[in-house]
Amino acid sequence: MKPLLRWLLLLLLAVLALQLFFVLRIATMALLAPQSSAFQRSEAWRLVSEKDQLKWRQQWVSYEKLSEHLKRAVIASEDDSFVDHDGIDWEALEKAWQKNTRAETQAAKRATKPAKAGRVKVVGGSTITQQLAKNLFLSGERTLLRKGQEFVITLLLEAILSKQRILEIYLNSVEWGEGVFGAEAAAQHYFRKRASELTPLEAARLAVMLPRPRYFEKLPNSGYLAERAAVIAERMPKAQLP
Repeated sequence: MKPLLRWLLLLLLAVLALQLFFVLRIATMALLAPQSSAFQRSEAWRLVSEKDQLKWRQQWVSYEKLSEHLKRAVIASEDDSFVDHDGIDWEALEKAWQKNTRAETQAAKRATKPAKAGRVKVVGGSTITQQLAKNLFLSGERTLLRKGQEFVITLLLEAILSKQRILEIYLNSVEWGEGVFGAEAAAQHYFRKRASELTPLEAARLAVMLPRPRYFEKLPNSGYLAERAAVIAERMPKAQLP
């Protein structure tokens, strides 16, 4: 019994030490911009190992110099209750869970008909803060343990950083194409202008790209991209900024 208790105690201490590490890292982000995220490092390794090259674009821009159009577009597209929730939009999460459950049930029924069997489209429900938590510190694997850690880091980000700082770090570190990270790099890559100069429609197009940036990078004239950007542009005036 004693060895088991000792093992459980060591495990608990390890978990607490990991959470303390996250607290200290996040606290430094209140003053210093993160040099890179876990996702960026994994992408750098992928580009080097698969293509034997490291094509990389990123330039930090302060919150004040980021386009207000882009801030509104990203909030309208990714997380329209960003300024109100505590990092986790429980209502959106519940709706996503229900939608995924229905999709899995329908897929199970189609499984008996090979011609109609297909891949289940998983709906997210993650907030901007959750996406930042995952990109900064975690791997892309989908397990309950990783999701639980994502929730903890999300709440830590909200407790330690302001909403403005969270949005600033997110917009400067999120992927917008292969080796393209942050709003400034995206604006230069797609529109040959600074992030502060983006028009409402250009900002909306960038926001729509976020769930699948590498896919839309190859399809800049996608009809879906244009139609969805128009919808987001209409929503932007109602988006609340922190």
